[in-house]
Amino acid sequence: MTTDTELLTVPQVMERLQLGRTAVYDLLRTRQLASLTLGRARRIPTHALTDFIHTRLDQEAAA
Repeated sequence: MTTDTELLTVPQVMERLQLGRTAVYDLLRTRQLASLTLGRARRIPTHALTDFIHTRLDQEAAA
């Protein structure tokens, strides 16, 4: 079960987007995908992943 407050790891995002580690970290670095850091761990809120997907879909539809 996924809630809006669930935090995903980079490997979980990699699996959901079917992207490699470098591609996911590029999205994080360029702030296309929001994240937070807890200690040394990077976490991505599920709503940030959903927002990213919706934004990309809107961009593709507008192109």
